Amino acid sequence: MAKVTIKGAENGPLIVEVDGKRVSALCRCGKTENKPNCDGTHAKIGFKADSSEIKVTE
Repeated sequence: MAKVTIKGAENGPLIVEVDGKRVSALCRCGKTENKPNCDGTHAKIGFKADSSEIKVTE
């Protein structure tokens, strides 16, 4: 079974890792032009959010 981790970067996107390898960066600010993927807009608009982490294992 794959180990999936989702990390909310402080003031940035959700980083999705599968078995320790980064597979995606998902937008949390809602302003990306490439939904659902992050395009870095959060830095330009001053998006603020705490860091967080979710681990899914079985």
